[in-house]
Amino acid sequence: MIEASGLGKVYWDGDRQLTILKDVSFSVKIGEAVAILGPSGSGKTTLLNLLSGLDRPSQGRVKLEGIELSLLGETDRALWINRNVGFVFQFYHLLPEFTALENVMLPAWIAGKTRDGGKAKKRAELLLDRMGLGQRTTHFPGELSGGEQQRVAIARSLMNDPKILFCDEPTGNLDPNMAQEITELLRKLFQEEKKTLVMVTHDDKIAGIADRVWNLVTREWS
Repeated sequence: MIEASGLGKVYWDGDRQLTILKDVSFSVKIGEAVAILGPSGSGKTTLLNLLSGLDRPSQGRVKLEGIELSLLGETDRALWINRNVGFVFQFYHLLPEFTALENVMLPAWIAGKTRDGGKAKKRAELLLDRMGLGQRTTHFPGELSGGEQQRVAIARSLMNDPKILFCDEPTGNLDPNMAQEITELLRKLFQEEKKTLVMVTHDDKIAGIADRVWNLVTREWS
């Protein structure tokens, strides 16, 4: 499902070159869950952005289902990601002026799937009900707890029935009890949905639901 080869990312600060990632190579099988552990500043989020197609590598390449997204134009790349990839972020990224239901439906709107006689709305309602939020569909993010907002974000990530889920510190903004609930929810979803799952985290507990765990290490590059 995912193949990274010689992956690297470099930023420039004036005349100074900052190497964030260098020579990263690995693959992820269809239906496999992997966790990438590493301390703050080790490049976990940068790696996730490269793997998911949200950012382009400075060196190397990434293929998702054999497709090198960085070679696609912006529109085609965005459409492929919308149809095939789901995201769960640490800070939820819900639109405050949208209800929980509208936030979940957003990927379907972008994909043009809302002219379907109400099927998209029904799917969004079913996903929220599955998250235990069936009675909160008309609530706005500001009226929801952090854990509830993350459940809305997880439902949104599943809206278009993606093949791959990318999770960036999905429990990093939650208290320990809520983090445990979200961890168990992700474990259940992974087992039932049979999605390919890639998580970056510093939390050993959520990493424990993965089939494989990798560690990012930091070093000074000359």
